Amino acid sequence: MLNEVPARRSPPAQQTLKPDRGSVFRATGLGMLLVLVTSTVLLVDLTSNRVILNAGDVSPSDILAPADLTYTSDIRTRQAQEAQARAVQEIYDPPDISVARAQEVRAQQILEYISTVRQDTYATPEEQLSRIAAIPDLNLSPDVTRPLFALNEEEWQAVRDETVRVLQWAMQGEIRENQLVDVRRRLPTLISYGLTVRQTTIVEAIAEGLVKANAPFNAARTEEARQQARDSTPPVTATIRRGEAIVRAGDRVTALNIEALDAFGLRQKAMNWPSVTGKILFALVVVALLEAFIFRLQPSLWHRHRTAVVVTLLIALFVILSKFMLPATDRVIPYLYPLPALAMILTVLFGPALGVAVGVTVGLISTFVAGGSLEITVYVLAGTLIGALILGRAERLKAFLQSGVSVALTNAAVVVLFGLLASEPDLLHTAIRALAGIVMGGLAASLALAAFFALSALLDVITPFHLMELSRPNHPLLQQLLLKAPGTYHHTLLVSNMAEDAAQRIGADGLLARVGAYYHDIGKTVRPYFFVENQLSGVDPHERLDPNTSAQIIISHVQDGLDLAEKYKVPAAIRNFIPEHQGTGLTLYFYRMAVKAAGDEGQSVREEHFRYPGPKPQSRETAIVMLADSCEARVRSARPASVEEIHRIIHETIKARLDAGELDECDLTLRDLEQIRAAFLHVLQGVFHPRVQYPEPVKVKGSDGQEIIR
Repeated sequence: MLNEVPARRSPPAQQTLKPDRGSVFRATGLGMLLVLVTSTVLLVDLTSNRVILNAGDVSPSDILAPADLTYTSDIRTRQAQEAQARAVQEIYDPPDISVARAQEVRAQQILEYISTVRQDTYATPEEQLSRIAAIPDLNLSPDVTRPLFALNEEEWQAVRDETVRVLQWAMQGEIRENQLVDVRRRLPTLISYGLTVRQTTIVEAIAEGLVKANAPFNAARTEEARQQARDSTPPVTATIRRGEAIVRAGDRVTALNIEALDAFGLRQKAMNWPSVTGKILFALVVVALLEAFIFRLQPSLWHRHRTAVVVTLLIALFVILSKFMLPATDRVIPYLYPLPALAMILTVLFGPALGVAVGVTVGLISTFVAGGSLEITVYVLAGTLIGALILGRAERLKAFLQSGVSVALTNAAVVVLFGLLASEPDLLHTAIRALAGIVMGGLAASLALAAFFALSALLDVITPFHLMELSRPNHPLLQQLLLKAPGTYHHTLLVSNMAEDAAQRIGADGLLARVGAYYHDIGKTVRPYFFVENQLSGVDPHERLDPNTSAQIIISHVQDGLDLAEKYKVPAAIRNFIPEHQGTGLTLYFYRMAVKAAGDEGQSVREEHFRYPGPKPQSRETAIVMLADSCEARVRSARPASVEEIHRIIHETIKARLDAGELDECDLTLRDLEQIRAAFLHVLQGVFHPRVQYPEPVKVKGSDGQEIIR
């Protein structure tokens, strides 16, 4: 029995997988975000002011001045000061004659350089043009430089003289940076009319690049003058008479309104620090409990960045929504708060445990926001729990309808119950609130259904609907498996039956195990004839190959399967079955052949060349498929003659996998393995049971003398 496994190996359930550093950091960061959101929601109303208003808010009522008051308005004073500062003109330094001289010298240098380039008979026209274009101070286009080389020396000398003269005239006056455009625009008026159009264009282009501002802006003196203007501005006062409206109802509050309210002392800012501290601690405790629940119930959530962020944002959204709906003065709005939708969304994506945990946690926060109302507490939590528990994993669309109806009826029952228990029952308002609760049930189911279809694709979360779609025989990959590898296809069907039965017995996801088994060997469609179940003609291609090559071909079906799954966009939860169903096991047959062929007791044979890349099974479902695949293959090859022999083969196969450590990273227990063994035996004995040997048909003569076959 499996209980005889030596004590040297602990059962998988006792091995606790520690969260990696990335998941811990991710959980911590997102937890802090939830603490911040929750604290903000709880602290919004903690300011103990007579009037709770900020700039940008809309005033809910008229606020009148309680007395006459004249006060210095800092806002109006700053506005007056800035107006005076803007009136001060910018200050520039006097023209610097050295700038004009430097530009004249620079012009002579550039003109001399251009003359040298013109006289260079060894340079090609293109080289001459590029040298002129490279002059840093100028930006001469080819339309200017080409005519420049067409001038004779007399014409060029006239251009040189006129360029220097025009530059001198242009820079005689004061030129500020913002005046350069105007100065350059006036250059054509300074050029002598005796020059040709071509010469004029060249002079203008060169002089335009050399004109430079000679009166720099003095930022320090300008700012000093503006500051003096600010300092000389007298304070501005404002006067408000008793009974005058500071803010009208419905008006948007401005900074001037806030200043006036503060001047009258109508907007105090004292904080109730014990209450602030208590609510922050409440947020910390609730979020810490929620993260502990998630680490315990759904630890893989933190390993997937996108999933963790989306779930956190969903929780934050419903916490914020509670602030707008639950404290409403309207007696109906709180009953439309769709918290059950959150629990239903997480339930259908990640399971009822997580949905209930998150729903109850956010329900506690919502209760705090609602002021601790017992009716709202029971109303929110009852609807949330019923919605999650009735929905489950939603294997049918009608599950959403059933869950929505259940939430609606629960809401109505809670409202009626508290309405009848009131000291002065108000049947009309009770009926209205009950109707709101029914509407909320439908709203929650609709939101959950819409979010389910949107988020399942976004987060690559496998759902029963996806599994049912993937299980259809007309899926392209299953069609390929049937047509290219019929033996593997029938092996897959048997493994899927074994896996589903075993998974259901231990409380795992039977449908996931079945569909995962469908796809675990799809890589064999690439080279089907190398696998024994597809060798119908009895020809074994491995007989012509060395053991190392054969092992690599067999091992490659894992990567081939992953490539096909990626190509056909198979969800990650199903792709995991492809590498994990083989784990890190050996291709034992070819390894032993290699050892035998080496003749040195395996010293020269590298074991890693015959081992699958892994990883080992990370979930109960992939582990079950690994065991089912191994047991089915061994039973099929052994052709057992009795049920006892089938039982022995299953026992030895599972024990071998356990001893090899292939089950160390999943949470199967020894009790689970006993249930799995029983499930495998139940399926396999129905397939490989001993059969009665029927006699060969013989020919006999009938009563009419005719031969018949019996």
